[in-house]
Amino acid sequence: MANNQAKSVIIFATAYLPLVGGAEIAVDEITKKLPDWQFDLITAKIKPGLKKEERINNVNIYRLGRGSRLDKFLLPLSGFLKAVRLNKKRKYSIIWSLMASQASIGAVFFKIFYPSKRLLLNIQEGDPEDYLKRYVLDIDFLYKVLIRPWHLLSLRKADYITALSLALKRRVLLSGARAPIEIVPNGVDIEKFKVQSSKFKVIGQKLKLKLGIKENEKVIITISRLVKKNGIDDLVKAIQELTCPPRYAKCCGRGIKNQSARLATRSVAGGELRIKLLIIGSGQDEKKLKDLVKKLDLENSILFLGGILHQDLPQYLALADVFVRPSLSEGLGNVFLEAMAAGLPIIGTPVGGILDFLKDGETGLFCRIKNPKSIAEKIKEILSDDRLREKLIQNGQKLAEEKYSWDIIARQMEKIFKKI
Repeated sequence: MANNQAKSVIIFATAYLPLVGGAEIAVDEITKKLPDWQFDLITAKIKPGLKKEERINNVNIYRLGRGSRLDKFLLPLSGFLKAVRLNKKRKYSIIWSLMASQASIGAVFFKIFYPSKRLLLNIQEGDPEDYLKRYVLDIDFLYKVLIRPWHLLSLRKADYITALSLALKRRVLLSGARAPIEIVPNGVDIEKFKVQSSKFKVIGQKLKLKLGIKENEKVIITISRLVKKNGIDDLVKAIQELTCPPRYAKCCGRGIKNQSARLATRSVAGGELRIKLLIIGSGQDEKKLKDLVKKLDLENSILFLGGILHQDLPQYLALADVFVRPSLSEGLGNVFLEAMAAGLPIIGTPVGGILDFLKDGETGLFCRIKNPKSIAEKIKEILSDDRLREKLIQNGQKLAEEKYSWDIIARQMEKIFKKI
């Protein structure tokens, strides 16, 4: 019994599967590879129709609330109370909190109530800290009084902290955390995202037909939340640069509605280059981005595919030629790693955790921040230089396999569990 209790972990997460994000995938992948450990997870229900209790792989999940966005704001108290009840039977030794969010406040309450338990805080936030101001209408005073103290509480109460990247580690240190901090990145399912096999190539060809992608079109793909920090508006403008450079703007997208005339103009501007951008994801900026696409007359060059199940992403990556996400901030960027594992050359900005894996000219190309022309130039560089493209693909896949496999990440996390 003592051994079982020593390997018993309670996880606090504001959201969890089937709601998918980098943190949720990380917990699922890591816990699957640690069958000797017992994991219970407390989370907000958030969406109606989800089960209040269920087991997914190696995790017992307890969803609290009625299935609305309000659930996560009640989670600090409801999560704490649920953990106290569960602990009577489980006798947890480790509290594992995902991100400094609503769930982490509940984790801190539980830690204060049971001070002998060790609190492990996992920092994954890709958004800048100012993003939290949205909860108080971007009013600085209210943020400093009502939000920031709670945000910092878990950082200061943690016994041990893991951060996805060097950039996040620095942010944690600047916030005054005193606990030991270790960088533990998220990973990628290497086998799942390898798309060189004939199976994925066949699926990719079928998808191209379904999406109306022509044989001579080069496919650019981005997988992102449609929010400001991911820079999708800059990528849209880059597609305009590629299909219709500024010097041709008078006849491309400003009044000409004749399709053949527009295509002829693009042929003069860009030779035989034909581009199709696939945007996978949803978010608060979706309407704004669609309006921008319409304004720039790019409906025939850009497809919004909405949210795609994570398990289906490999087949979409299989039909693409280049992955791009021109982020303004980034904790790490799991999808970059997945694209690299899938054999795609990547383009990103030199911000946050991207700097940990993207080496310019080696594992990808950097574009400048908020610079559509720079994005377009980097896309063109990859599409026009086969030797560079192959180099980026091989180096990217090698890096993903050697450093970001979930087997490696799970072993690193188990060492931390045992250490604390």
